[in-house]
Amino acid sequence: MLHKEDGTLIKKSAFPASAVPDVPMRITEDVYESKAYGPGDGRAEGSRFHLLYQAGTIVPQSEIDRLFAPAATVATVSPATGPAAGGTTVTVKGTRLAGVTAVNFGATVGTELKRISDTELRVKAPAGAAGAVNVVVAADSGNVTKTGGFTYS
Repeated sequence: MLHKEDGTLIKKSAFPASAVPDVPMRITEDVYESKAYGPGDGRAEGSRFHLLYQAGTIVPQSEIDRLFAPAATVATVSPATGPAAGGTTVTVKGTRLAGVTAVNFGATVGTELKRISDTELRVKAPAGAAGAVNVVVAADSGNVTKTGGFTYS
């Protein structure tokens, strides 16, 4: 039998009849978050780490998901065409691009990736076969694909 702290009996009807989709996850190592600190004028002078979850803590998946930024978006790829030999400097514009780790043209990774801002990247297109390829922006929050985003001529 289950009871509340005050001794009141807990009935089975108090629990959901169907499985809850928010799966509990065990944290495997201590997790810290960084918080900026400064003189009070709005400008950060540094950051401090604060323990957020201790190893062994069980939290719902939704809580973990909340801690990570939503996936990036890709609005434009410019220019959208370039030679099959590669080497075209391509500007990718969208949102939440600061965490991007790679930009693929089809199955091939672009080179010289530069993060200009949270909304703009520049990357050199690799060599590829003539035709349209998907441009895939890779980040830890997930990959985003611009279908047929670049065409090799």
